[in-house]
Amino acid sequence: MQNLRDTVSALGDEGSLLAQAISARQDDDFVISTLQADGNNGGDVMQGLELAALQRLARSWALLRHPLQAPPQGAWRNWLLMGGRGSGKTRAGAEWVHEIASAGDKSAVRIALVGETLGDAREVMVDGLSGIARIARHKRPEVEISRRRLVWPNGAMAQMFSAEDPESLRGPQFHYAWCDEIAKWKHAEETFDMLQFSLRLGDDPRQVITTTPRPVPILKRLLADPGTRLTRLSTFGNAGNLAPGFIEALQARYGGTRLGRQELDGELIEDREDALWRRDRLEQLTVRLSEPLHRIVVGVDPPSGAGAQSVCGIVVAGLDRLGRAVVLADCSVTGESPASWATAVVRAFRRFEADRVVAEVNQGGEMVGALLKSVDANLPVRMVRATRGKFLRAEPVAALYEQGRVLHAARFSDLEDQMCDFGPEGLSNGRSPDRLDALVWALTALLLECAGEPRIRTL
Repeated sequence: MQNLRDTVSALGDEGSLLAQAISARQDDDFVISTLQADGNNGGDVMQGLELAALQRLARSWALLRHPLQAPPQGAWRNWLLMGGRGSGKTRAGAEWVHEIASAGDKSAVRIALVGETLGDAREVMVDGLSGIARIARHKRPEVEISRRRLVWPNGAMAQMFSAEDPESLRGPQFHYAWCDEIAKWKHAEETFDMLQFSLRLGDDPRQVITTTPRPVPILKRLLADPGTRLTRLSTFGNAGNLAPGFIEALQARYGGTRLGRQELDGELIEDREDALWRRDRLEQLTVRLSEPLHRIVVGVDPPSGAGAQSVCGIVVAGLDRLGRAVVLADCSVTGESPASWATAVVRAFRRFEADRVVAEVNQGGEMVGALLKSVDANLPVRMVRATRGKFLRAEPVAALYEQGRVLHAARFSDLEDQMCDFGPEGLSNGRSPDRLDALVWALTALLLECAGEPRIRTL
């Protein structure tokens, strides 16, 4: 009797994929049972393996997936897949949706796909490398972009939604849902609540939630729910499916740091005790705008260097009629050239019809103003130079939050991450807090300049 491991060696690339999966599982019995379930009807599998059957098995998700990517057994309503970058959580969510939707010759199943934005729902959950349209090996759904939905050959449908528009979930109803990166949603609580009212079809409505961990209220709420089953995924556990050297490079840079524990190990890291801001407080200060603002400014913290990880902090804020500052947007950009980030600043200025740009010139000097003027010669720019450390500059701004003099028009997850991990050493997650710096300059221009804090010097 020929061993299955020897048989697959003659299958070329697909055989290598299958052999790798078998090696990872170390379980021939499992492979055989999977092959039988995948379409080989009986017979001694070990004696009569057909090439076509083995090729199908090489693509079988039941074999290729990590055990942690399998849905939990028993009764549950929420399957929370909390993992680091590249840990395989998106693939698990897409496979779960496709398996449900493609079951049976006829289906009336309705599924909600909720992403941070509609663009994310399409580009990650549907068209991404691990998205539904890419992983569907058979019974592939038709993507109807104009109607924001996927339709399977058996009639099952999945509809895309954005967490930016919770009201869009008012009215539809579903059997199942997939929520992606819920910890980054701008209106997380409201969107999730609207979804729960819609998740009312069938005998056992369920939802899978895939996200990188952040200590935000919605995740804490899900973790406390007795109907939640938690699966923690690590980037290191999916190393075989990532580019060579990726793990080593990230481990060398972020290993042992708070950011690494969150983004690679998938740990839920609580806010640091000595931070100037708390997430629960920021949650309370998030409001919906009901009236126009005046004296709008764009705060800019130019990047200190170049490269894929360089960030230009761009934060927009304005004053309401009561004299409170409202943070309107985090328009920061990553990995852009000087010309590109300068264009992003001008774009934010025009989008919000701002009155002025306030740009720090500690990094770049006069070049910062010249860059901005090269994009728009009439751009009103105030260039400022910091004369105190980052923490000392941020303290009076944090005091404004404590006094209720600053509100947020939405949740800004990346900005809030920096705010809640910013400590006396002047770093956030071990790096310069570019978004926070831009916020400090914008709010200083709106609320603190008359008091002289923090100290700035106009050039």
